[in-house]
Amino acid sequence: MFRYSTIKDYHTALQNGQTTCVEAVRCYLETIRAKQHLNAFLEVYETEALEQASALDLRRNANDELSLLHGVVVGLKDVISYKGHHLSAASQILGNFTAVYNATVVDKLLAAGAIIIGRQNCDEFAMGSSNENSAFGTVKNSLDETRVPGGSSGGSAVSIKAGMCMISLGSDTGGSVRQPADFCGVVGVKPTYGRISRYGLIAYASSFDQIGIFTNSVEDAALVLEVISGPDDFDSTVSQQEIPAYSKELEAPGKKYRIAYFKESLENPALDPAIRAGIEAFIEKLTGLGHEVKSVDFELLEHVVPTYYVLTTAEASSNLSRFDGVKFGYRAEIADGDLTELYKASRSQGFGKEVQRRIMLGTFVLSAGYFDAYFTKAQQVRQLLCNRTKEIFTDFDAIISPTVPSPAFKIGEKSSDPVEMFLADIYTVFANLVGIPGISIPLFKHPNGMPFGLQVMTSHFNELPLLRLSKEFMLIAD
Repeated sequence: MFRYSTIKDYHTALQNGQTTCVEAVRCYLETIRAKQHLNAFLEVYETEALEQASALDLRRNANDELSLLHGVVVGLKDVISYKGHHLSAASQILGNFTAVYNATVVDKLLAAGAIIIGRQNCDEFAMGSSNENSAFGTVKNSLDETRVPGGSSGGSAVSIKAGMCMISLGSDTGGSVRQPADFCGVVGVKPTYGRISRYGLIAYASSFDQIGIFTNSVEDAALVLEVISGPDDFDSTVSQQEIPAYSKELEAPGKKYRIAYFKESLENPALDPAIRAGIEAFIEKLTGLGHEVKSVDFELLEHVVPTYYVLTTAEASSNLSRFDGVKFGYRAEIADGDLTELYKASRSQGFGKEVQRRIMLGTFVLSAGYFDAYFTKAQQVRQLLCNRTKEIFTDFDAIISPTVPSPAFKIGEKSSDPVEMFLADIYTVFANLVGIPGISIPLFKHPNGMPFGLQVMTSHFNELPLLRLSKEFMLIAD
Protein backbone atom coordinates (compact mmCIF):
# COMPACT_ATOMS: atom_id res chain seq x y z
CA MET A 1 0.00 0.00 0.00
CA PHE A 2 1.24 3.49 -0.86
CA ARG A 3 2.48 5.56 2.10
CA TYR A 4 3.99 9.02 2.00
CA SER A 5 6.73 10.50 4.20
CA THR A 6 8.81 12.98 2.15
CA ILE A 7 9.33 13.86 -1.50
CA LYS A 8 12.84 12.39 -1.33
CA ASP A 9 11.58 9.02 -0.06
CA TYR A 10 8.74 9.04 -2.59
CA HIS A 11 11.18 9.60 -5.45
CA THR A 12 13.39 6.77 -4.18
CA ALA A 13 10.36 4.45 -4.15
CA LEU A 14 9.42 5.51 -7.70
CA GLN A 15 12.91 4.80 -9.02
CA ASN A 16 13.06 1.45 -7.21
CA GLY A 17 9.74 0.39 -8.71
CA GLN A 18 8.07 0.19 -5.30
CA THR A 19 5.23 2.51 -6.30
CA THR A 20 3.95 4.57 -9.22
CA CYS A 21 2.52 8.06 -9.66
CA VAL A 22 -0.82 6.51 -10.59
CA GLU A 23 -0.86 4.51 -7.35
CA ALA A 24 -0.08 7.67 -5.37
CA VAL A 25 -2.86 9.67 -7.04
CA ARG A 26 -5.39 6.87 -6.54
CA CYS A 27 -4.50 6.69 -2.87
CA TYR A 28 -5.07 10.42 -2.42
CA LEU A 29 -8.34 10.31 -4.37
CA GLU A 30 -9.60 7.56 -2.07
CA THR A 31 -8.64 9.59 0.99
CA ILE A 32 -10.35 12.72 -0.38
CA ARG A 33 -13.54 10.72 -0.97
CA ALA A 34 -13.39 9.12 2.47
CA LYS A 35 -12.89 12.50 4.18
CA GLN A 36 -15.19 14.56 1.99
CA HIS A 37 -17.13 15.67 5.09
CA LEU A 38 -14.16 17.81 6.17
CA ASN A 39 -15.01 20.08 3.19
CA ALA A 40 -11.33 20.72 2.43
CA PHE A 41 -11.66 20.42 -1.38
CA LEU A 42 -14.11 22.39 -3.50
CA GLU A 43 -13.22 20.49 -6.65
CA VAL A 44 -11.10 17.43 -7.44
CA TYR A 45 -9.47 16.94 -10.85
CA GLU A 46 -9.67 13.15 -10.76
CA THR A 47 -9.46 12.27 -14.47
CA GLU A 48 -6.86 14.93 -15.21
CA ALA A 49 -4.65 13.96 -12.25
CA LEU A 50 -4.70 10.28 -13.22
CA GLU A 51 -3.81 11.16 -16.82
CA GLN A 52 -0.87 13.30 -15.65
CA ALA A 53 0.29 10.51 -13.35
CA SER A 54 0.08 7.90 -16.11
CA ALA A 55 2.08 10.09 -18.50
CA LEU A 56 4.78 10.61 -15.87
CA ASP A 57 4.99 6.86 -15.22
CA LEU A 58 5.39 6.14 -18.93
CA ARG A 59 8.18 8.71 -19.33
CA ARG A 60 10.12 7.72 -16.25
CA ASN A 61 13.29 5.72 -16.66
CA ALA A 62 14.92 4.09 -13.64
CA ASN A 63 18.30 5.51 -14.60
CA ASP A 64 17.10 9.08 -15.11
CA GLU A 65 17.27 11.77 -12.48
CA LEU A 66 13.73 12.85 -11.66
CA SER A 67 12.58 16.44 -11.98
CA LEU A 68 12.35 18.15 -8.59
CA LEU A 69 8.60 17.62 -8.13
CA HIS A 70 8.11 14.57 -10.37
CA GLY A 71 4.75 13.03 -9.47
CA VAL A 72 4.29 15.21 -6.37
CA VAL A 73 0.56 15.59 -5.68
CA VAL A 74 -0.39 19.22 -4.97
CA GLY A 75 -3.55 21.03 -3.89
CA LEU A 76 -4.20 24.70 -4.67
CA LYS A 77 -6.05 27.17 -2.47
CA ASP A 78 -9.04 28.57 -4.35
CA VAL A 79 -7.34 31.93 -4.93
CA ILE A 80 -4.60 30.65 -7.27
CA SER A 81 -5.36 30.68 -10.99
CA TYR A 82 -5.19 27.39 -12.92
CA LYS A 83 -6.16 27.84 -16.57
CA GLY A 84 -9.36 26.12 -17.63
CA HIS A 85 -10.42 25.39 -14.05
CA HIS A 86 -12.92 27.10 -11.80
CA LEU A 87 -11.58 29.89 -9.58
CA SER A 88 -13.98 31.42 -7.05
CA ALA A 89 -12.02 32.69 -4.02
CA ALA A 90 -14.71 30.73 -2.10
CA SER A 91 -17.19 33.48 -3.02
CA GLN A 92 -20.56 33.52 -4.72
CA ILE A 93 -19.50 36.59 -6.67
CA LEU A 94 -17.05 34.39 -8.63
CA GLY A 95 -19.09 31.22 -8.42
CA ASN A 96 -19.07 30.46 -12.16
CA PHE A 97 -15.71 31.97 -13.11
CA THR A 98 -13.15 29.90 -15.03
CA ALA A 99 -9.48 30.91 -14.93
CA VAL A 100 -8.11 32.09 -18.28
CA TYR A 101 -4.40 31.79 -17.46
CA ASN A 102 -2.04 30.00 -15.10
CA ALA A 103 -0.53 31.64 -12.06
CA THR A 104 3.27 31.70 -12.30
CA VAL A 105 3.51 29.23 -9.40
CA VAL A 106 1.25 26.82 -11.30
CA ASP A 107 3.45 26.99 -14.39
CA LYS A 108 6.50 26.30 -12.22
CA LEU A 109 4.83 23.37 -10.46
CA LEU A 110 3.79 21.76 -13.73
CA ALA A 111 7.21 22.33 -15.30
CA ALA A 112 8.79 20.56 -12.32
CA GLY A 113 6.53 17.51 -12.81
CA ALA A 114 3.89 18.15 -10.14
CA ILE A 115 0.33 16.80 -10.37
CA ILE A 116 -2.40 19.22 -9.31
CA ILE A 117 -5.24 17.24 -7.73
CA GLY A 118 -7.78 19.95 -6.95
CA ARG A 119 -8.72 23.35 -5.52
CA GLN A 120 -9.12 23.79 -1.81
CA ASN A 121 -11.68 25.60 0.32
CA CYS A 122 -10.77 28.83 2.13
CA ASP A 123 -12.26 31.90 3.76
CA GLU A 124 -13.92 34.09 1.13
CA PHE A 125 -11.31 36.22 -0.66
CA ALA A 126 -8.80 34.96 1.96
CA MET A 127 -10.47 37.07 4.67
CA GLY A 128 -10.74 35.18 7.93
CA SER A 129 -8.98 33.27 10.68
CA SER A 130 -11.20 30.21 10.95
CA ASN A 131 -12.37 29.09 7.48
CA GLU A 132 -15.97 29.72 8.54
CA ASN A 133 -16.41 32.49 5.93
CA SER A 134 -16.47 30.37 2.78
CA ALA A 135 -19.58 30.63 0.62
CA PHE A 136 -19.30 26.84 0.26
CA GLY A 137 -19.34 25.90 3.92
CA THR A 138 -17.01 25.61 6.89
CA VAL A 139 -13.89 23.45 6.76
CA LYS A 140 -13.49 21.10 9.74
CA ASN A 141 -10.26 20.36 11.58
CA SER A 142 -9.36 16.71 10.94
CA LEU A 143 -7.95 16.33 14.47
CA ASP A 144 -11.22 17.42 16.10
CA GLU A 145 -14.14 17.99 13.76
CA THR A 146 -15.86 20.32 16.24
CA ARG A 147 -12.97 22.79 15.86
CA VAL A 148 -11.90 25.20 13.13
CA PRO A 149 -8.79 24.48 11.04
CA GLY A 150 -7.72 28.14 11.04
CA GLY A 151 -7.88 30.51 8.13
CA SER A 152 -7.91 31.66 5.59
CA SER A 153 -6.10 28.65 4.05
CA GLY A 154 -7.93 26.10 6.20
CA GLY A 155 -8.69 23.64 3.41
CA SER A 156 -5.05 23.60 2.36
CA ALA A 157 -3.83 22.87 5.91
CA VAL A 158 -6.43 20.15 6.53
CA SER A 159 -5.54 18.49 3.22
CA ILE A 160 -1.97 17.98 4.41
CA LYS A 161 -2.84 16.80 7.90
CA ALA A 162 -5.57 14.44 6.69
CA GLY A 163 -3.34 12.91 3.98
CA MET A 164 -5.27 14.22 0.96
CA CYS A 165 -2.18 15.43 -0.92
CA MET A 166 1.57 15.78 -0.45
CA ILE A 167 1.85 19.56 -0.74
CA SER A 168 -0.59 22.48 -0.61
CA LEU A 169 -0.16 26.06 -1.73
CA GLY A 170 -2.02 28.77 0.17
CA SER A 171 -1.77 32.53 0.54
CA ASP A 172 -0.66 34.49 3.58
CA THR A 173 -1.74 38.13 4.00
CA GLY A 174 -1.64 38.27 7.79
CA GLY A 175 -1.01 34.69 8.89
CA SER A 176 -3.30 32.71 6.58
CA VAL A 177 -0.68 29.99 6.08
CA ARG A 178 1.01 29.99 9.48
CA GLN A 179 -2.14 30.13 11.63
CA PRO A 180 -3.94 27.14 10.03
CA ALA A 181 -0.63 25.26 9.98
CA ASP A 182 -0.50 25.79 13.75
CA PHE A 183 -4.12 24.72 14.31
CA CYS A 184 -3.70 21.58 12.19
CA GLY A 185 -0.19 20.57 13.31
CA VAL A 186 1.69 20.92 10.00
CA VAL A 187 4.51 23.08 8.62
CA GLY A 188 3.45 26.41 7.09
CA VAL A 189 5.91 28.77 5.39
CA LYS A 190 5.36 32.40 4.37
CA PRO A 191 8.45 33.57 2.46
CA THR A 192 9.71 37.15 2.18
CA TYR A 193 7.34 39.49 0.35
CA GLY A 194 8.48 39.33 -3.27
CA ARG A 195 10.25 35.96 -3.05
CA ILE A 196 7.39 34.24 -4.94
CA SER A 197 5.49 35.83 -7.81
CA ARG A 198 1.92 36.90 -7.03
CA TYR A 199 0.88 36.75 -10.68
CA GLY A 200 -2.32 34.71 -10.78
CA LEU A 201 -3.09 35.15 -7.08
CA ILE A 202 -6.44 36.86 -6.46
CA ALA A 203 -5.52 40.02 -4.57
CA TYR A 204 -6.70 40.78 -1.06
CA ALA A 205 -4.10 43.35 0.06
CA SER A 206 -1.40 43.67 -2.56
CA SER A 207 1.43 44.98 -0.35
CA PHE A 208 0.89 42.10 2.12
CA ASP A 209 -0.15 39.06 0.05
CA GLN A 210 2.33 36.25 -0.43
CA ILE A 211 1.89 32.68 -1.64
CA GLY A 212 2.92 30.16 1.02
CA ILE A 213 3.50 26.42 1.39
CA PHE A 214 2.01 23.65 3.58
CA THR A 215 3.93 20.42 4.10
CA ASN A 216 4.57 17.72 6.67
CA SER A 217 8.31 18.44 6.80
CA VAL A 218 10.77 21.30 6.52
CA GLU A 219 12.63 19.34 3.83
CA ASP A 220 9.58 19.27 1.56
CA ALA A 221 8.91 22.97 2.18
CA ALA A 222 12.49 23.80 1.19
CA LEU A 223 12.22 21.89 -2.07
CA VAL A 224 8.89 23.44 -3.08
CA LEU A 225 10.13 26.93 -2.19
CA GLU A 226 13.16 26.32 -4.39
CA VAL A 227 10.90 25.45 -7.33
CA ILE A 228 8.27 28.21 -7.13
CA SER A 229 10.46 31.18 -6.13
CA GLY A 230 12.25 33.58 -8.42
CA PRO A 231 11.91 36.42 -10.93
CA ASP A 232 8.81 36.85 -13.07
CA ASP A 233 8.17 39.36 -15.85
CA PHE A 234 4.49 39.46 -14.86
CA ASP A 235 5.11 40.70 -11.30
CA SER A 236 7.06 43.94 -10.86
CA THR A 237 7.29 43.42 -7.08
CA VAL A 238 9.04 40.05 -7.24
CA SER A 239 12.70 39.88 -6.21
CA GLN A 240 15.47 39.41 -8.76
CA GLN A 241 17.75 37.80 -6.17
CA GLU A 242 19.22 34.40 -6.90
CA ILE A 243 17.36 31.48 -5.32
CA PRO A 244 19.52 29.31 -3.05
CA ALA A 245 19.35 25.53 -3.42
CA TYR A 246 17.35 25.33 -0.21
CA SER A 247 16.84 21.57 -0.34
CA LYS A 248 20.58 20.86 -0.64
CA GLU A 249 21.78 23.36 1.97
CA LEU A 250 19.57 22.60 4.96
CA GLU A 251 22.36 21.21 7.11
CA ALA A 252 24.33 23.62 9.30
CA PRO A 253 25.88 21.30 11.90
CA GLY A 254 27.13 22.85 15.11
CA LYS A 255 25.99 26.40 14.38
CA LYS A 256 24.83 28.36 17.42
CA TYR A 257 22.17 30.98 16.80
CA ARG A 258 21.33 34.31 18.41
CA ILE A 259 17.58 34.27 18.90
CA ALA A 260 15.27 37.03 20.11
CA TYR A 261 11.74 36.91 21.46
CA PHE A 262 9.41 39.75 22.35
CA LYS A 263 8.83 39.95 26.08
CA GLU A 264 5.44 41.55 25.40
CA SER A 265 4.34 38.58 23.28
CA LEU A 266 4.91 36.00 26.01
CA GLU A 267 3.50 38.24 28.74
CA ASN A 268 0.39 39.12 26.76
CA PRO A 269 -2.78 38.37 28.77
CA ALA A 270 -4.45 36.96 25.63
CA LEU A 271 -1.85 34.16 25.40
CA ASP A 272 -3.00 30.73 26.55
CA PRO A 273 -1.00 29.72 29.68
CA ALA A 274 -0.14 26.29 28.29
CA ILE A 275 1.27 27.84 25.09
CA ARG A 276 3.35 30.25 27.15
CA ALA A 277 4.65 27.43 29.34
CA GLY A 278 5.53 25.28 26.32
CA ILE A 279 7.49 28.04 24.61
CA GLU A 280 9.27 29.08 27.80
CA ALA A 281 10.36 25.47 28.36
CA PHE A 282 11.60 25.29 24.78
CA ILE A 283 13.59 28.51 25.26
CA GLU A 284 15.29 26.92 28.28
CA LYS A 285 16.12 23.86 26.18
CA LEU A 286 17.64 26.05 23.45
CA THR A 287 19.73 27.91 25.98
CA GLY A 288 20.93 24.64 27.42
CA LEU A 289 22.10 23.58 23.95
CA GLY A 290 24.28 26.66 23.63
CA HIS A 291 22.03 28.98 21.64
CA GLU A 292 21.77 32.58 22.83
CA VAL A 293 18.10 33.40 23.48
CA LYS A 294 17.20 36.85 24.80
CA SER A 295 14.06 38.88 25.35
CA VAL A 296 13.69 42.13 23.44
CA ASP A 297 11.35 44.99 24.32
CA PHE A 298 8.90 45.60 21.50
CA GLU A 299 6.66 48.41 22.65
CA LEU A 300 4.86 48.59 19.29
CA LEU A 301 3.18 45.17 19.63
CA GLU A 302 -0.20 46.62 20.63
CA HIS A 303 -0.24 48.71 17.43
CA VAL A 304 0.38 45.78 15.09
CA VAL A 305 -3.18 44.47 14.70
CA PRO A 306 -4.91 47.86 14.23
CA THR A 307 -2.23 48.96 11.75
CA TYR A 308 -2.65 45.74 9.80
CA TYR A 309 -6.44 46.00 9.59
CA VAL A 310 -6.44 49.67 8.59
CA LEU A 311 -4.01 49.04 5.73
CA THR A 312 -5.31 45.68 4.50
CA THR A 313 -8.95 46.72 4.47
CA ALA A 314 -8.01 49.88 2.57
CA GLU A 315 -6.21 47.81 -0.06
CA ALA A 316 -9.08 45.30 -0.14
CA SER A 317 -11.58 48.08 -0.73
CA SER A 318 -9.62 49.08 -3.81
CA ASN A 319 -8.82 45.57 -5.07
CA LEU A 320 -12.38 44.25 -4.74
CA SER A 321 -13.98 47.24 -6.48
CA ARG A 322 -13.58 45.35 -9.79
CA PHE A 323 -16.20 42.79 -8.72
CA ASP A 324 -19.26 44.80 -9.75
CA GLY A 325 -21.54 42.42 -11.62
CA VAL A 326 -20.67 43.94 -15.00
CA LYS A 327 -17.30 42.67 -16.26
CA PHE A 328 -17.49 39.17 -14.78
CA GLY A 329 -18.85 37.24 -11.83
CA TYR A 330 -22.23 37.27 -10.16
CA ARG A 331 -24.86 39.71 -11.50
CA ALA A 332 -28.03 40.40 -9.54
CA GLU A 333 -31.44 40.50 -11.16
CA ILE A 334 -32.94 43.97 -10.76
CA ALA A 335 -36.21 45.42 -12.02
CA ASP A 336 -35.47 48.98 -13.11
CA GLY A 337 -32.12 48.66 -14.93
CA ASP A 338 -30.40 51.34 -12.86
CA LEU A 339 -26.59 50.85 -12.95
CA THR A 340 -26.03 52.00 -9.37
CA GLU A 341 -28.71 49.63 -8.11
CA LEU A 342 -27.10 46.81 -10.14
CA TYR A 343 -23.75 47.44 -8.45
CA LYS A 344 -25.33 47.57 -5.00
CA ALA A 345 -27.44 44.46 -5.48
CA SER A 346 -24.67 42.39 -7.10
CA ARG A 347 -22.09 43.21 -4.43
CA SER A 348 -24.54 42.86 -1.53
CA GLN A 349 -25.72 39.45 -2.71
CA GLY A 350 -22.38 38.22 -4.05
CA PHE A 351 -20.10 39.08 -1.12
CA GLY A 352 -20.36 37.45 2.30
CA LYS A 353 -20.68 39.42 5.53
CA GLU A 354 -16.96 39.37 6.46
CA VAL A 355 -15.89 40.61 3.04
CA GLN A 356 -18.55 43.33 3.17
CA ARG A 357 -17.32 44.34 6.63
CA ARG A 358 -13.73 44.73 5.44
CA ILE A 359 -14.68 46.60 2.27
CA MET A 360 -16.75 49.05 4.31
CA LEU A 361 -13.95 49.53 6.85
CA GLY A 362 -11.42 50.07 4.06
CA THR A 363 -13.66 52.56 2.28
CA PHE A 364 -14.07 54.46 5.55
CA VAL A 365 -10.33 54.78 6.29
CA LEU A 366 -9.72 55.97 2.71
CA SER A 367 -12.47 58.58 2.80
CA ALA A 368 -11.56 62.27 2.60
CA GLY A 369 -12.22 63.13 6.22
CA TYR A 370 -10.36 60.17 7.72
CA PHE A 371 -7.51 59.36 5.30
CA ASP A 372 -4.79 61.15 7.28
CA ALA A 373 -6.11 60.10 10.67
CA TYR A 374 -6.15 56.40 9.82
CA PHE A 375 -4.45 55.37 6.58
CA THR A 376 -1.54 57.83 6.71
CA LYS A 377 -0.97 57.18 10.41
CA ALA A 378 -0.99 53.41 9.83
CA GLN A 379 1.62 53.79 7.08
CA GLN A 380 3.80 55.73 9.51
CA VAL A 381 3.47 52.98 12.13
CA ARG A 382 4.35 50.40 9.47
CA GLN A 383 7.57 52.28 8.74
CA LEU A 384 8.40 52.37 12.47
CA LEU A 385 7.87 48.61 12.62
CA CYS A 386 10.19 48.10 9.64
CA ASN A 387 12.90 50.27 11.21
CA ARG A 388 12.67 48.50 14.57
CA THR A 389 12.80 45.10 12.89
CA LYS A 390 15.99 45.99 11.01
CA GLU A 391 17.56 47.04 14.33
CA ILE A 392 16.71 43.71 15.92
CA PHE A 393 18.23 41.73 13.06
CA THR A 394 21.53 43.56 13.39
CA ASP A 395 21.98 41.67 16.68
CA PHE A 396 19.99 38.46 16.17
CA ASP A 397 19.64 35.70 13.60
CA ALA A 398 15.97 35.03 14.24
CA ILE A 399 12.90 36.01 16.22
CA ILE A 400 10.64 33.39 17.79
CA SER A 401 7.10 33.81 19.09
CA PRO A 402 3.84 31.95 19.54
CA THR A 403 2.05 31.50 16.21
CA VAL A 404 -1.37 32.00 17.78
CA PRO A 405 -2.69 33.09 21.20
CA SER A 406 -4.72 29.86 21.66
CA PRO A 407 -5.10 26.43 20.06
CA ALA A 408 -7.87 25.75 17.54
CA PHE A 409 -11.19 26.98 18.91
CA LYS A 410 -14.65 25.51 18.46
CA ILE A 411 -16.62 26.13 15.28
CA GLY A 412 -18.89 29.11 15.92
CA GLU A 413 -17.10 30.12 19.13
CA LYS A 414 -15.88 33.49 17.85
CA SER A 415 -18.19 34.10 14.91
CA SER A 416 -20.28 36.72 16.72
CA ASP A 417 -17.30 38.87 17.75
CA PRO A 418 -15.24 40.16 14.79
CA VAL A 419 -12.78 41.98 17.08
CA GLU A 420 -11.97 38.80 19.01
CA MET A 421 -11.45 37.02 15.69
CA PHE A 422 -9.14 39.80 14.48
CA LEU A 423 -7.04 39.47 17.65
CA ALA A 424 -6.30 35.85 16.73
CA ASP A 425 -3.81 37.36 14.27
CA ILE A 426 -1.80 39.24 16.92
CA TYR A 427 1.40 37.23 16.40
CA THR A 428 1.29 36.55 12.65
CA VAL A 429 0.49 39.94 11.07
CA PHE A 430 3.85 41.38 12.14
CA ALA A 431 5.78 39.40 9.49
CA ASN A 432 3.43 40.64 6.75
CA LEU A 433 3.62 44.27 7.86
CA VAL A 434 7.41 44.28 7.62
CA GLY A 435 7.70 41.78 4.75
CA ILE A 436 9.96 39.23 6.45
CA PRO A 437 9.74 35.43 6.08
CA GLY A 438 8.03 33.37 8.77
CA ILE A 439 7.23 29.75 9.46
CA SER A 440 5.04 27.85 11.89
CA ILE A 441 6.44 24.49 12.92
CA PRO A 442 4.43 21.89 14.92
CA LEU A 443 6.40 21.33 18.11
CA PHE A 444 3.92 21.08 20.99
CA LYS A 445 0.67 19.54 22.19
CA HIS A 446 -1.85 21.44 24.32
CA PRO A 447 -3.40 19.77 27.40
CA ASN A 448 -6.68 19.64 25.43
CA GLY A 449 -4.99 17.36 22.90
CA MET A 450 -4.68 19.88 20.06
CA PRO A 451 -1.32 20.84 18.54
CA PHE A 452 0.28 24.24 18.66
CA GLY A 453 3.43 25.50 17.04
CA LEU A 454 6.31 27.90 17.26
CA GLN A 455 6.67 30.81 14.84
CA VAL A 456 10.18 31.56 13.60
CA MET A 457 11.06 34.69 11.61
CA THR A 458 14.29 35.85 9.96
CA SER A 459 15.33 38.98 8.07
CA HIS A 460 14.41 39.70 4.45
CA PHE A 461 15.33 36.95 1.96
CA ASN A 462 16.94 34.85 4.68
CA GLU A 463 14.73 31.81 4.08
CA LEU A 464 17.73 29.45 4.17
CA PRO A 465 18.62 30.13 7.83
CA LEU A 466 14.88 30.11 8.60
CA LEU A 467 14.55 26.60 7.18
CA ARG A 468 17.79 25.40 8.77
CA LEU A 469 16.74 26.66 12.17
CA SER A 470 13.26 25.19 11.82
CA LYS A 471 14.63 21.78 10.92
CA GLU A 472 16.92 21.88 13.95
CA PHE A 473 14.06 22.96 16.22
CA MET A 474 11.93 20.03 15.08
CA LEU A 475 14.77 17.64 15.83
CA ILE A 476 15.26 19.20 19.27
CA ALA A 477 11.55 18.96 20.06
CA ASP A 478 11.50 15.25 19.16
